[in-house]
Amino acid sequence: MRNGRLLLAIDAVINYALGILCLLYQFLAPAVGVPIVENSFYPNILGAVLLGIGIALTIEYFRRDSGLVGLGLGGAVAINLVGGLVLILWLVFGNLVIPLRGHVFLWTLAALLVLISLFELHVYGEKRKPN
Repeated sequence: MRNGRLLLAIDAVINYALGILCLLYQFLAPAVGVPIVENSFYPNILGAVLLGIGIALTIEYFRRDSGLVGLGLGGAVAINLVGGLVLILWLVFGNLVIPLRGHVFLWTLAALLVLISLFELHVYGEKRKPN
């Protein structure tokens, strides 16, 4: 379970970072090279959701047997895998007109989300194996 707890912590840090990036979207989007939107309402809401997920993962990381329950590996896998796959679909089929740095940033993000999901699934599978 130690690996699972470590992954929860890593996943929380990733969600905090992405949440902050989304909250600062209007200032960072041009520099990062992601698509520019007219109103930053939705990127900011996404940032808030990602921060909430990070907090839930942190709660789960520090949870004791009778403590407040956060977001476990199953929820983290679902969020990361769906987010990564939808981003990949946008990158492949979305005809995004963005600079190379935007493609590099978004492909890196998609790969990171899918990879953390695969690690989390692996840890879950190892935990389920009989000793």
